[in-house]
Amino acid sequence: MTTSETQITNLIHLYAELMDAGRLEECSDLFADARVVLGSDVDPPVVVDRDGLLEVWRSLVAIHDDGTPRTRHLVANPILEVDEEADSATCRSTYTVFQQVTDGPLQPIISGRYHDRFERVDGTWRFAERTYGVDLVGDLSDHMLRRLDL
Repeated sequence: MTTSETQITNLIHLYAELMDAGRLEECSDLFADARVVLGSDVDPPVVVDRDGLLEVWRSLVAIHDDGTPRTRHLVANPILEVDEEADSATCRSTYTVFQQVTDGPLQPIISGRYHDRFERVDGTWRFAERTYGVDLVGDLSDHMLRRLDL
């Protein structure tokens, strides 16, 4: 039997795996029961649900000829706190997205933070909330179809 920590960590990494594979719909399904905060630094914050998140991704993320965004999301420094009795958990982590397009260099294009909240329902952990934070931005010209104005 896997621990709560492992199940939650697997959710975080499954997100990165699905996004890097260009499987946007499956990736958004991870947030089917979640509140997603995209613009936490604006007032009021930009909050979407699963369908809104998929719409944002489809309008923003460039999918290349191989069917992927040509990225690699690395999630690091997780600080995970699980309350087994309350069936809830939180995790703060950092992310760095690397991209390589055609013969260009492999390069970091954006880095930031995920603040996640999880809930366990019928014995299964799921995202309850994700807040995206952006700290460092590189060349997003091959990753974004347009600028996200929050």
